[in-house]
Amino acid sequence: MNRGKGDARLRSSEKTGTAHRSAPSTEGAAAATLGGQEIAEVTLAFDDNRFASLVIGHYDQNLARIERRLGVSAHANGNHVTIKGPQDACDHARRVLENLYARVKAGQALTLGDVDGAVQEGALQGSLFPKEQEAARTSFEQVTTRKRGAVRARNAAQDLYLHALKRNELVFAEGPAGTGKTWLAVGHAVSLLEQGVVERLILSRPAVEAGERLGFLPGDMREKVDPYMRPIFDALYDFMDGRMVERGLQTGMIEVAPLAFMRGRTLTSACVLLDEAQNATSMQMKMFLTRLGEGSRMIVTGDPTQTDLLPGQKSGLSEAITLLSELEGIGHVRFRDVDVVRHDLVRRIVGAYEAAAPVAGRPAT
Repeated sequence: MNRGKGDARLRSSEKTGTAHRSAPSTEGAAAATLGGQEIAEVTLAFDDNRFASLVIGHYDQNLARIERRLGVSAHANGNHVTIKGPQDACDHARRVLENLYARVKAGQALTLGDVDGAVQEGALQGSLFPKEQEAARTSFEQVTTRKRGAVRARNAAQDLYLHALKRNELVFAEGPAGTGKTWLAVGHAVSLLEQGVVERLILSRPAVEAGERLGFLPGDMREKVDPYMRPIFDALYDFMDGRMVERGLQTGMIEVAPLAFMRGRTLTSACVLLDEAQNATSMQMKMFLTRLGEGSRMIVTGDPTQTDLLPGQKSGLSEAITLLSELEGIGHVRFRDVDVVRHDLVRRIVGAYEAAAPVAGRPAT
């Protein structure tokens, strides 16, 4: 077996030939029938061993992830990967490996989350009858910044989210923690700033403690709100160089503003992000949304199931979604527990809480 670089060879059960390709080639394909189900075997040959090892993963962890997600068996031998299973699943796994190979050739790192994203993207590429015309896209949306390069959506919900962000001036995103709502919103905001679409970023959150009483916080305004804004800052440093973030904060290009301080302002030529919006009251949400000025974009994110408002207070996020999500120019994306990308265990934890919620709310008998 040739373990070095070279031209990829394409063979089938009917003919043999040579194909010069930069992507992995299908070197062998066979099919059999077991219990009335067609079992296929597909072998991919990668043309660069270094990239192949990144695709396969440390101790074959990426292949193991694909096996579990798609119900196939995958075996690596040098720069070759053999996939066995149902025909559709093998075709899906082949698309996943081809997409991952293209990513590493472009210099992008791979994580298990990226593998999950490639699995969902491969399903989109294999769909012959999309439900909507826009679903005919063969790849997920992506956001590009100078520091991170291209960041592609990992699932259909994130794809829909980025699609909505690019086409609407106001977007609501609701769903559980770990789905990428805030992180992708910050990435999109940074890309708008770098492209010159907006002139500044305004980051806001309701200053509501998560079931604790923190008391008086010393320092200036930024230091007082920093504990509340830390998740947004973490995402901001992911997409921008630290020196640029500090310079932006000093010049006003990046502004941190508590929600209560928004009243009376008109926000023009800005991308405004309101995070943890489930903790905004109805009056606060109305006040915030009416700050939208010319040339500005707004992104509102939150999880309605994790409100920290006092008993009897109505969440402004849920009310705004009900009243406004059908209006032209406003996008609305709902994430579910299956869309969690933070960690597979987080996905299962959120799913368990979601499943228990109706039971907990059921009246006693």
